[in-house]
Amino acid sequence: MDTSMLIGLLGGLGLFIYGMKQMSEGLQKFSGKRLRHLLASLTDSPIKGILVGTGVTAIIQSSSATTVMVIGFVNAGLLTLAQSIGVIMGANIGTTITAQLISFRLGDYAFHAIAIGVILFMFAKDKKMKYIGQFILGFGILFLGLNTMSDTMRPLRDSVAFANLMEQFAVYPVLGVLIGILVTIAVQSSTASFGILLGLVSVGAINYQVAIPIILGTNIGTTVTAGLSSLGANLTSKRTAAAHFIFNVLGSLVFLLFIYIIPGFLPWIENMMLQLFNIFGTERSTERMLANTHTVFNVINTALWFPFIGFIEKLLYKIVPGEDLTIKRGLSFVDERMLSTPGLALEQVKKEVLRMHDITKEMIDESMEGFKTGNTELADKVVRKEEIINEIEEDLLHFLTSLSREGLSEEDIRYRDFYIALIDSIESMADDADDLADLTYYISENKIKFSEEADKTIDDIIVFVDDLLEKTQQLIEEEDYDLIPKLLNGEKKMDSLQLEYRADHLERLKEGICDPTAGIIYLEAVEDIEHLTDSMADIAHIFMEH
Repeated sequence: MDTSMLIGLLGGLGLFIYGMKQMSEGLQKFSGKRLRHLLASLTDSPIKGILVGTGVTAIIQSSSATTVMVIGFVNAGLLTLAQSIGVIMGANIGTTITAQLISFRLGDYAFHAIAIGVILFMFAKDKKMKYIGQFILGFGILFLGLNTMSDTMRPLRDSVAFANLMEQFAVYPVLGVLIGILVTIAVQSSTASFGILLGLVSVGAINYQVAIPIILGTNIGTTVTAGLSSLGANLTSKRTAAAHFIFNVLGSLVFLLFIYIIPGFLPWIENMMLQLFNIFGTERSTERMLANTHTVFNVINTALWFPFIGFIEKLLYKIVPGEDLTIKRGLSFVDERMLSTPGLALEQVKKEVLRMHDITKEMIDESMEGFKTGNTELADKVVRKEEIINEIEEDLLHFLTSLSREGLSEEDIRYRDFYIALIDSIESMADDADDLADLTYYISENKIKFSEEADKTIDDIIVFVDDLLEKTQQLIEEEDYDLIPKLLNGEKKMDSLQLEYRADHLERLKEGICDPTAGIIYLEAVEDIEHLTDSMADIAHIFMEH
């Protein structure tokens, strides 16, 4: 392969991956938050998990991305291990949908799609139409990249050296598996690997039987991204990544074993795929055969291992031993059955509110420490917990508003409204912690350093806020009304401190001992913390009015 061919291949691959990214972003924006909600909430059974995994992966067009997202949910306690296994199985099927799409010979329409996509994306006033335009634009760029790769690799069809290499792949299918693994790891996408393979097949450089082991390799290679994402996560997340690896590797190895021990296995598979064209009366093409084989393999692999999800889960606990404390998703102390006994339910709601405040307190501590040190791992924890807080808030509000007024006394109604107000204030505190986490990412990415004076005030603020958090926790738990003036005075003191710190910062700027960018971030953090003390004062006011 000469330099011009390599550049053409890499350029075409770049267009392909960029187009796939635009398609994915367009679909995700079009679907909005429903996508994440779908993944996090509709997986209470393995079959639903498979269906959701298939659908989500078809939208974001990457089984690796779905698995990484699943690991994030597991790490945050939003999904159990058993639920995640079902989603991962579905993700393997979903990734073949994109492969099916690109196997159709639509390259002649690449520029048509680009033209239509650009018009919609740039000139449509409706946001939904813009997102559709982004998807169509990505679709066109993807096929333009596929065309470029195919045209670039066309000379390989007449290369004697490449033909000899392919003969070795035919004799030793395991080499094809290894190539598939390495290429997928390199490009971080099994779909992109499939696109390269499709380009080689379309120009006759590789035949169908040589391509099959390479596809098996892409299935294994795609697990590496998920494995890397689990590093530093909790044990359940590591088990999820291990499940992805085991599921894909076992399926690929079983298929590879059949190739070696069953004479004529690949020709039999090829003949079976050809028969599908006869059954459906469609035009024959090697590209379509590969896509069909990819889909059939992943569907059969899922069907084969689906009955053993429970066994796989137990096996994972042995492979990745140890106990892991994850935050339980949803509500812990109330459920829909308590709606018939609202008085008892309200007693349990207090426990949920305290749990919500406990998690929020952890978030605030982690966000302030993360901001001080630039530790993005702490920021990651805050972001994951913020999702849990939002879910608890949503579930609690749904539960409280579902309580029948007819079964509530005036005191119960007062408590219900009291808890609704408390939940809103606690969630606002969690949002402030999340804002601090965003600043931590900025500090880390831009290597921002604060002056010694700013560092000192940050330390003082952490001690001050921790004390107020303890008092807020005690107020909610013990209903000690003597703490209310302390919280209100604390909020007033923070207002004064904010003005004092701002004045000190401006003085440091004049003296040239403070970096302007660092100063802006510093003042934003002080403002977030001041808003945090406002929310704690709001909780005090809620108790005063209760």
